[in-house]
Amino acid sequence: MLDPQDAVPQQAGPQQALQMLLEGNQRWVRGELEHPRQTAERRKEVAAHQDPFAVIFSCIDSRVPPEIVFDCGIGDLFVIRTGGEALDDLVVRGSAEFGPSGYSSTRLVVVLGHERCGAVIAAIESIQSGSVAPGHLPAVVDALRPAYQAAVGEPGDLVENMVRAQIRLTVAALKDSPLLAQLSRDQGLVIVGGRYDLDSGEVEVIA
Repeated sequence: MLDPQDAVPQQAGPQQALQMLLEGNQRWVRGELEHPRQTAERRKEVAAHQDPFAVIFSCIDSRVPPEIVFDCGIGDLFVIRTGGEALDDLVVRGSAEFGPSGYSSTRLVVVLGHERCGAVIAAIESIQSGSVAPGHLPAVVDALRPAYQAAVGEPGDLVENMVRAQIRLTVAALKDSPLLAQLSRDQGLVIVGGRYDLDSGEVEVIA
């Protein structure tokens, strides 16, 4: 087990990277955060160069900050955040490809959704009522529509089903990226999905 105050191995494989994330998450769940690599010395260490060990693609929800949820520090993670992990073909997908393609240290991508997602709830309301969301929000609704279609016929809570569907569909979409697919084949990149529980603080790997 890696001491959370130690420097992160520059060539941590995807399974070791996932283990570090889940161990940090368990510290968060227990209320035993160690705030690793958050010192002035660490800031100076990474000022000229970074070697993040994972990409986290999560929701913008204020209750799900990846660095806190996984008890990580400066220079540990590339973080992308959009409403409901809405994925577009340019900015977001390109950002997800940036870390793994440019840094050999980054061999893990985690798509992190969460329960009671406000973006998912708003998308359901818009789709079911036929109302048009204001501003640029229709783009978010459209991005979440496939998850709604996948979830609407399933038994159980529609919001929870859609949250899980969105995680799985986003993982699948990233795996379909030619660049990320090549990195998976040639360099062992792993893309997984996790669901964050707002009440317990725990991340469950579901895809």
